Amino acid sequence: MFDLHNSGLSDALVILGAAGLVIPAFARYRISPVIGFILVGLLVGPAGLGALVGQYPWLYYFTISDPHGIEPFAEFGIILLLFSIGLELSFKRLWAMRTLVFGVGAAELLGSALIIGVALHFIGQAWGGAIGLGLALALSSTALVLPLAGTQSASGRSAFAMLLFEDVALVPIIFMLGALAPNADADGWNNIMQVAIRGGITVVLLYIGGRLILPRMFGQAARTKSPELFLAASLLVVIIASLATAAAGLSPIVGALLAGLLIAETEYHSEVEVMTAPFKGLALGVFLITVGMRLDLRLIGANWGMLLIAIVGVMVVKAAVTTALVKLTGARTGTAAETGVMMASPSETTLIVLGTAGAAGLILPSTVAFWTTVTAIGLTITPLLAKAGQIIARRIEYWSGDLPPEADVAAEGPGTVVIGFGRVGRTVADMLRMHDRKFVAVEADIDCVNEARRDGYPIIFGDVSRPELVDRLNLGRADALILTMDEPVLTVRLCRRVRGWVPALPIIARARDWNHAAELYKAGATDAVPETLESSLQLSEAVLVDLGVAVGPVIASIHEKRDQMRKAIKDAAGLEREPRLKHIRLGEGEEAAEG
Repeated sequence: MFDLHNSGLSDALVILGAAGLVIPAFARYRISPVIGFILVGLLVGPAGLGALVGQYPWLYYFTISDPHGIEPFAEFGIILLLFSIGLELSFKRLWAMRTLVFGVGAAELLGSALIIGVALHFIGQAWGGAIGLGLALALSSTALVLPLAGTQSASGRSAFAMLLFEDVALVPIIFMLGALAPNADADGWNNIMQVAIRGGITVVLLYIGGRLILPRMFGQAARTKSPELFLAASLLVVIIASLATAAAGLSPIVGALLAGLLIAETEYHSEVEVMTAPFKGLALGVFLITVGMRLDLRLIGANWGMLLIAIVGVMVVKAAVTTALVKLTGARTGTAAETGVMMASPSETTLIVLGTAGAAGLILPSTVAFWTTVTAIGLTITPLLAKAGQIIARRIEYWSGDLPPEADVAAEGPGTVVIGFGRVGRTVADMLRMHDRKFVAVEADIDCVNEARRDGYPIIFGDVSRPELVDRLNLGRADALILTMDEPVLTVRLCRRVRGWVPALPIIARARDWNHAAELYKAGATDAVPETLESSLQLSEAVLVDLGVAVGPVIASIHEKRDQMRKAIKDAAGLEREPRLKHIRLGEGEEAAEG
């Protein structure tokens, strides 16, 4: 029988309940669940509702009574995060990044630590404590930055390289602070060298053993067709690698990253990634809840001025150093700025280094408490910094003038106008290019615009919800209007507005489903293409061809079925015939077709 008075069980239920509420609620409004988990930690932690348990005992079941008891699960979440990152990489790609990791990564950590440490020394902190605080605050959050940035974008790759160096340097930093302690012996620096040697040997042995053993082990697990055994093998590899690097004196997350890299070299990496994803997400949520529990609103209110100065000072220094270093590698100014802002806040490992510096006597307990609060606030606003970095990068890219010029709308007509330049819009543009048709694209995402301009597409940056931009497109002389945005309401509104201006213009719109397509037909679309319809037709075509049916009859039947479905949608929209004149200028000397 369950005992709800057991603190471990009660805390587990609170965490699972938080995960079940936070993730869907914040996803509904397209807000990062990172903020949600941190707010939950603040609410259910000892500085939130937990402080009222004495007055209202029933709150015990909605609060976390043992904050330190869930920290091991938070650390496991970070380990699984690094493991999943390793699954996305390869040793070849990691080797190609060695200059970034050990060059830019080392320069970023040491440069930021030097500036912060010197500043703290001049305001009264002793040199030993200033070094410890500088190194602690120079660290950035692997657990938060990488899920926000990814490892595929230019800013994400730069951030990953620097974060990887910080993770490798964590244990040497801890040993160095121990060597700087007032009562330290002469063996402190020797310990650092011993850790480096043991760590290097351990990594080599793990690499060799993994290349020899993992393919056979996962192959055997796959043959059993048991998902449980496959998952157990995956977690076993993570645990063994993490324990091995921890025993050698390195951080366990280095072992987790190495385990991911080794499995990524096998043919089972996709299956492993899918099976471990839920554990990673839940454990990372636990970590974020522990961050929120470190926030005390009363302490923040009493010291808000000093806290604000400290947070802004640390972030400005780190952002400036990181931006400058990334820019020196040849990255674009926008990418460098985005990376710098995203890496500006302190890290979860900052808390470890602060604790080490305090235990070594380099800084006072009150100083540890102050900078712990700064770190917790910094972690809380990291998603906001990532968003701010994207906005800053867009503005810099837009005004820098380094990209090809914006497309002009010719007085004689723009050709086909494609509004929306995501994957659908780009595919349409590629087909128009293939058939030598003139076109102009419009997109509101500056990142997509910049990428398209670099690739030579004629594109305009702007928001089509503004009437003045639509006026600028010269739709009265356009060949056709293609709406590919994934915004159903705006698509219907724009279709209705343009149809009122240009009655004969062919309007082809992307629809989400049959109901949306019917709305578009009512608004005046010439053709509305439901995604569900086209995907089902393509699937049917592939099945029939694979079954040996001749391609010609298959294509004919697909066209016939498409026409039937289109007629059914138009009937549902109350249209008895083609709603508009299909006036499509196919080229010089070709006549318009009337539908």
